Amino acid sequence: MPTIHRPRRGSLAFSPRKKAKKPVARIRSWTENGTEPKIQSFAGYKVGMTHVAMIDDHPKRLTSGMEISMPVTIIETPPMRAIAIHAYSRDEHYGLKMISEVKEGGDYSSIEGALEEGGVDEIRMIVQAMPKSITGIPKKTPDYMETMVAGGDAVARFEHAKSLLGMEYNITDIFNEGAFIDVVAITTGKGTQGPVKRWGVQLQKGKHSRTGKKRHIGNLGPWKPAYVRRTVPLMGQTGYYQRTEYNKRILKIGADSAEVMPDGGFINYGIIRNGYVMLQGSVPGPSKRLIRMRHCIREKPAWDAPVITHISTQSKQG
Repeated sequence: MPTIHRPRRGSLAFSPRKKAKKPVARIRSWTENGTEPKIQSFAGYKVGMTHVAMIDDHPKRLTSGMEISMPVTIIETPPMRAIAIHAYSRDEHYGLKMISEVKEGGDYSSIEGALEEGGVDEIRMIVQAMPKSITGIPKKTPDYMETMVAGGDAVARFEHAKSLLGMEYNITDIFNEGAFIDVVAITTGKGTQGPVKRWGVQLQKGKHSRTGKKRHIGNLGPWKPAYVRRTVPLMGQTGYYQRTEYNKRILKIGADSAEVMPDGGFINYGIIRNGYVMLQGSVPGPSKRLIRMRHCIREKPAWDAPVITHISTQSKQG
């Protein structure tokens, strides 16, 4: 008899599969990137996917030095605006505690006094993305998020935050072509789904489904313990989760949308009217979803900008 090997359907690594509270992803982990103070993240709106032809510059691939086809995701990146500064102190028992918040034109004395006493451990900023400058996004209300200022000591970070307060900044102020970044976004929501779609369990066979219920699990568990364990695949929320994808390479940062615009525009999005960033591979979420990008926390040195020989602008509408 052959050995029966049936690995578990569905991964418990992301449990509980809980719906995100809002479409703006929350970043909880940051990296100390460089010695000069710099904002650690940027945000854009997902446009769609296409493909490019590029010279493979990975030194360990069989196709190294050859021209290959690469799927890419286009993200429109209008300028962002810094609107507030948050100063935090770190407690060994309770973590970060906000000392003060300063908005544009506000009083910096509370933060400056804490800096003199050495009571500031982190400087963060409240920034906003501006979808009103994008015709593909049907809203004008800005999306607000918090981002960290890293590099240098606390005083240098605060001075850098002061210089940015009330100002606009672009993606080129943070990232370069060839760099690796982490992408954080909310996945496509699919509503409430049963265990077959949510966990990938098999349909019941004819003999086991004489009640007419083929898309159910066999049982909820044993009599003892007399409760349903969290590992049992059940129906529930599917999609609209926050997910992070690590080490996505920036292939191109451009300002001329004609370089990547397909004939007739992108499906479900339209026309790009601002700058854009081209990432290798796919990113979570549907088109028009807010995509947050940060410096990679699994440190990987940046590569040189790739040599792109062709960008597909063929119509996506068939």
